[in-house]
Amino acid sequence: MFDRQKLSLALGCATAALALAAVPSIAQTPTATDTSMTATSPATSAPLIPREALFGNPSRASAQISPDGEWLSWLAPSNGVLNVWMAPASNPDDAKVMTSATERPIREYFWAPDSASLLYVQDKGGDENFLLYGINIETGKETTLTPFENTRVQLVGASDTIKDKVLVGLNNRDPRFHDVHLLDLNTGELTQLIENNGYAGFVADDNLDVRLALRPNAAGGMDFFRVEDNVVAEEAFSSTDLEDALTTSPAGFTRDGETLYWLDSRGRDTAALVAMDWDTAETRVIAENDKADIGGTIRDNETGEVEAYSVYYLKREWTATDPEIEAALTFLENNLEGEFGIGSRTDDDRKWIVGNDPVTGPSASYLFDRDAGTLTKLYVTRPELEGAPLQPMHPVEIASRDGLTLPSYLTLPPGSDSDADGVPDAPVPMVLLVHGGPWARDGYGYNSYHQWLANRGYAVLSTNFRGSTGFGKNFISAGNLEWGRKMHDDLIDAVNWAVERGVTSQDSVAIMGGSYGGYATLAGLAFTPEEFACGVDIVGPSNLETLLSTIPPYWEPVVAQFHERMGNPNTEEGLALLKERSPLYSADKITKPLLIGQGANDPRVNQAESDQIVAAMKQNEIPVTYVLFPDEGHGFARPVNNIAFNAITENFLATCLDGRAEPMGDTVEASTAEIVEGADFVQGLAEAVSAE
Repeated sequence: MFDRQKLSLALGCATAALALAAVPSIAQTPTATDTSMTATSPATSAPLIPREALFGNPSRASAQISPDGEWLSWLAPSNGVLNVWMAPASNPDDAKVMTSATERPIREYFWAPDSASLLYVQDKGGDENFLLYGINIETGKETTLTPFENTRVQLVGASDTIKDKVLVGLNNRDPRFHDVHLLDLNTGELTQLIENNGYAGFVADDNLDVRLALRPNAAGGMDFFRVEDNVVAEEAFSSTDLEDALTTSPAGFTRDGETLYWLDSRGRDTAALVAMDWDTAETRVIAENDKADIGGTIRDNETGEVEAYSVYYLKREWTATDPEIEAALTFLENNLEGEFGIGSRTDDDRKWIVGNDPVTGPSASYLFDRDAGTLTKLYVTRPELEGAPLQPMHPVEIASRDGLTLPSYLTLPPGSDSDADGVPDAPVPMVLLVHGGPWARDGYGYNSYHQWLANRGYAVLSTNFRGSTGFGKNFISAGNLEWGRKMHDDLIDAVNWAVERGVTSQDSVAIMGGSYGGYATLAGLAFTPEEFACGVDIVGPSNLETLLSTIPPYWEPVVAQFHERMGNPNTEEGLALLKERSPLYSADKITKPLLIGQGANDPRVNQAESDQIVAAMKQNEIPVTYVLFPDEGHGFARPVNNIAFNAITENFLATCLDGRAEPMGDTVEASTAEIVEGADFVQGLAEAVSAE
């Protein structure tokens, strides 16, 4: 729930960070700036969707139903900031706000298993030291359940039978390792069960007994140890090497504790769903797919046994092993357009919260009554987007130069594809949008950045380059030690595919991304300076050596994987590789316009990563625009900040690619943005700064 992180530089792509602000109506369409595309450009016939309609506060989001079925909850603005709201399930209109966040939005919350309290996590200024808070739903009293400084909480285990307690990991004793504690959700009492001096994680059963410990090994993988009475066995009973480290992991116990599920790629390429008898260690394969890893599962609430599983190649597809679940999923498929997902379920499993993503419309949440066979719409997340010119997303497969298949997603500007074949009638400017991680993936569905940029007149292409997850271990391993080389070649191959297909022209492509995507932007401008017209780097590392030396201490258990997959700074060869692949050392080769956005409190990619490449570019008299947010971390969570940076970004792209842009207005003034360098290189930015 809090931190099931394996090996990732991003908490999700930084460019997909929540943007939270007031949302005007689509009818209040702004006028494009003077450097917008000409009237003959297809997108100009479509209304300009306001930034705030795409990135501002949703009307409601993240609906859940309490385990006992008595309450509905969701996130919604209170005084302009996302907070947790609650209403009786029998009367959703009788809602009240339960939390009192005033600056940073609450982005993750959930119900206590006993339905007596609402729980949420929150950090300070983007520092990612997430603490756990609880609100008693009867009294409204809020309690800090993990009242420590410089501490990050993890969820280790929760139970369907022991409803007033959970297991949490806390790194308040040693910032590198999370000790396991039993937390009483109603009294706040914390009892330490296991002192952790080297383990990367733990797995518990429904009795809240820790049964499994994970520890990194010298091969770059994990060793798995049985745990009994909170004592970890001396010898591992199972292990992985580097090859399987990101595609093999325990996936939880059945209620009786006799079966441990795995997502397991050992002996195969893609991760299969495997059931292991805990006593005998015998295994059986439940499901596998030759194109993609088995992803999510639906479990029986009483037994914990798998009732359905999903595979996510280009789109997510569910397969049910239980007839009743199959009937429920079929009902949803027949009654909802586009993608859907199950947000929460009652203990008796008769009512579900279902989210629906129609891709070309705003998402909505429904209450699904399985007994009555009814879907009741609770809300539309962004009603301002109803009727907006949202565009379809085209899943495509692109061949790399050395024969890999790169699952990708393309969105085209409105009016550009008259025969709806996924190719514009004439080439249009394009933004290559690169995901973070890099051990993550792009997916299918409504994407605010795709819709925003397409509306401004650009084709938008997101490519799962080698190293991306979800497509088997061989695809991940193909990216080992290939930062800035073959991983980057895949991005160039995607651009070439788009040029050859007639989507865009060679001189009209920008590159943009957050975290690893920011690194890819810097690498693109530094290592292949003629390939891109400009770039937008959001919290991207410029120096891989300093990146690895400043990662958060709680990543120490997996640092060996970083070294094996990126380069080991402790060896002469590895250090040389890291320097060679660091854009900082090739900053003098950058010739095209660059925009950088950075959070001053980023614990993953420190501010120095942006400072140093900006300094190098200034030294070489290369134009760069640098925007710093003193109250943000790895991405921009506060509404005014994210909207301000997007305002700068679209005007930067308009300056570079001649697309449409909504005027900046007072967005920069309303934010905490500091324009450290280069206000004159973005249309309207110098005027916006001088107006502050």
